[in-house]
Amino acid sequence: MGKVLGVLGGMGPAATVAFLARVQALTPAEQDQDHIRILADINPQVPDRQRAPDAAEAMLGRMAMRLRDAGAQVLAMPCNTAHALTAGIRKVGLPFIDMIAVTTEAAVAGGARKIGVLATPGGEALYTRTLQARGAKIVRLTGADREAMMACIRAVKAGDTGEGPRAEMRRLAAALVGAGAEVVIAGCTEVPLLLEAEEVSAPLVDSAEELAAACVKACR
Repeated sequence: MGKVLGVLGGMGPAATVAFLARVQALTPAEQDQDHIRILADINPQVPDRQRAPDAAEAMLGRMAMRLRDAGAQVLAMPCNTAHALTAGIRKVGLPFIDMIAVTTEAAVAGGARKIGVLATPGGEALYTRTLQARGAKIVRLTGADREAMMACIRAVKAGDTGEGPRAEMRRLAAALVGAGAEVVIAGCTEVPLLLEAEEVSAPLVDSAEELAAACVKACR
């Protein structure tokens, strides 16, 4: 028997649903019973991770406790920015798969040392720390591109995954490659809803894909 996965989701809802589909797609299975049992709390009411971090952290801790009490044995959270607020989650005493850590590992695995990051300012700060700890240098968006990135994320949250935000995300990825990035991290779970790997001229490391693969490995 595998372990039961508990997912702290809803940040945002579309990204969580896409993440659950990835876990299913990445699980080697020939029948229903080969798949992982998943308990998901898709809670879009988690306060804004950038503007109200204390309230968000407290709610995430309560969500983790409820998932544990419902039978979860391993926890994961498909939101990069919220990984700054994991103290309450870790207190519940279950293994927690760190999305930032597994994504950083994948980004540096091939020897790249200049890593571009498409993320919120909070997510970018987390990747800055983990990449530097691995001897890599982060390549950031600058100037107006930083607000353009947030506008793309807001578009996805509002249900717009059309050509406008898609073209903008392609442009932002190209800007990172132009600034020297050897690898680009999709460091916000909304990014892969707008950007395909083949649309980036450098390897694209998808944080949601890396987390889903790590969950499959931990729970099977």
